[in-house]
Amino acid sequence: MARMAWRDGITTVACTPHILPGVYNNTGAAIGAAIAQLRQAIAQAGIPLQLVAGADVHIAPDLDAQLRDGRALTLNSSRYLLLEVPHHVLPPRLEDHIFGLQTAGFVPIVTHPERLSWIDGHYDLLKRLVYCGNLMQLTAGSLLGQFGRRPRYWAERMLDEGHCHLLATDAHNTERRPPRLSEARELVARKWGDQEAENLVLKRPRAILEDASPADLAIPVQAKPRQSNLPRGSSPWSNILKRVRGVGGG
Repeated sequence: MARMAWRDGITTVACTPHILPGVYNNTGAAIGAAIAQLRQAIAQAGIPLQLVAGADVHIAPDLDAQLRDGRALTLNSSRYLLLEVPHHVLPPRLEDHIFGLQTAGFVPIVTHPERLSWIDGHYDLLKRLVYCGNLMQLTAGSLLGQFGRRPRYWAERMLDEGHCHLLATDAHNTERRPPRLSEARELVARKWGDQEAENLVLKRPRAILEDASPADLAIPVQAKPRQSNLPRGSSPWSNILKRVRGVGGG
């Protein structure tokens, strides 16, 4: 996978296994140790690929505590975390839970929202999350039709409407889910412009790994949703970012 990523033009990989106690029993310490071994192996193989630690973290009642004590990981020890919400069932009080992470100083990045089975009836909820300062990460394969017509439709719509902030491989193996990004990046460049393609695969990811302020991510301005069920005290980007404090060195 490291060789494939490097040949595809990828220079930095965020290693983000799932964390879900009882199902994916990974911990921050175990992930860090595994990445150290992988760094050594790819260096010996002559693959000039940079690896950083992270996780695809599932929702849990004590998630903010897990992030603070290192059981769960943010991306490269930044304030940004990959957050995986349930695929098939919209969890109750999702907005309140995510707002709690924000007020604790974190910036959630919702992974592959275009593949959620409940997006059809709850797209306005995702738009509200974006309006309140959360980020959305699409899977490159969704744009290429590898997950079917429906995820491709939602991926294209989110890009059209400015609700997508990152494009990732979501790689799992060398065959069905390989670490390839260039083809999707070229597709974005053709349809949405080269500048946004660079923002999705290079500039925003780099800024996130450097723990840059959310205000510096070149996020499209979002109009206020027509029907808002936002938690009391929540606010759009310009105000909520004032409350987001750094995690680690941020």
